[in-house]
Amino acid sequence: MPANILITGASGGIGSEVARALAPEGRLFLIGNHGKEALIRLTEELLSQGFSASCFFADLSREEGCRAAFSEYDRLFGPPDLLVNCAGIAHVSLIQDTDEPKLQEILQTNLSSCIRMSREAARRMIPAKSGRIINISSVFGIIGASCEAEYSATKGAVNAFTKSLAKELAPSGIAVNAIAPGAIDTLMNSNLSPQEKKALAEEIPAGRFGTPEEVAECVRLLAKAPLYLTGQIIAVDGGWS
Repeated sequence: MPANILITGASGGIGSEVARALAPEGRLFLIGNHGKEALIRLTEELLSQGFSASCFFADLSREEGCRAAFSEYDRLFGPPDLLVNCAGIAHVSLIQDTDEPKLQEILQTNLSSCIRMSREAARRMIPAKSGRIINISSVFGIIGASCEAEYSATKGAVNAFTKSLAKELAPSGIAVNAIAPGAIDTLMNSNLSPQEKKALAEEIPAGRFGTPEEVAECVRLLAKAPLYLTGQIIAVDGGWS
């Protein structure tokens, strides 16, 4: 199991539970941008429980943010054993109503940050001939979602990136996989009314929304899987897709 673990988007609903699930397994470097107070509280919580955790604030939608995060990481740790890319934002809108600044924000946060962070991790993992990268995608990257075309496009790109990078890094002993959550009960879905949530749950064979803890447990299990398991997009969606 990895010892040096980076988690982006660690203040979010899924990212924070991933941190809690992986805390017993190694030293955590938690990266966040929004939700600074939540990230500080999470770090303090983990430290109070005897785990090793530090946090860093950076805007990973910008290249300098990714470089700054890894510069601080390198100061504290050796080569990373696991990178979990959780950073992401949602956007619900008709495509004609999405302006250019919002489009660039979605692309840079959901896709470019994943690519940049994976690039920096790979530069450190390849000489060590070991490592794992787990990207948090979305079921909408597989099936698409009306009024979330831009979001779905970024998550579909993350899936393609995952498969491609897995082939590139496998000779170096590095596994790259993605987890594609379905409808998860987080703040990202807080825009839905109770009636909309009920209707959506009825579409899911499991009959309910998933929990961040369930996604986090899948990340933990995938981090322990054989390295021969690579290039996979694992849907955690109650049979929805």
